[in-house]
Amino acid sequence: MSTPGMIHLEHVYPHPPAAVWRALTDPELHARWWAAGDVRPVVGHRFTLDMGRFGKQPCEVTAVEHERLFSYRFATGSLDTTVTWRLSAEGEGTRLSLTHEGFDLDSPLARGAWEGMKGGWPAILERLGAALGA
Repeated sequence: MSTPGMIHLEHVYPHPPAAVWRALTDPELHARWWAAGDVRPVVGHRFTLDMGRFGKQPCEVTAVEHERLFSYRFATGSLDTTVTWRLSAEGEGTRLSLTHEGFDLDSPLARGAWEGMKGGWPAILERLGAALGA
């Protein structure tokens, strides 16, 4: 069952949580698989993700649990959504859970973004896996 205005995906990587955490929170690694920006695991930290043709999107970190949870507001002032990453050890690897929520499906802008990201997130998670293997 899915919740309207929410995207939820899970992916298992054959890398320990520390490696996946680093890919989510290290700006240089983050730029390799998704977008450039000064992402940092510090609650209250504000940063901008350069989304190319979709512009620069302001973000603010809202929750951090080292190697377990990383959440931030995404595109504040326009989409006003929340991206949450949850990590859990699974064998010698990591189960990564992505929840991107808060899309106002009554808004044409948000509905278009939701439809685009719903189709785009799986490829982004594949690129994350490729970045981990590099």
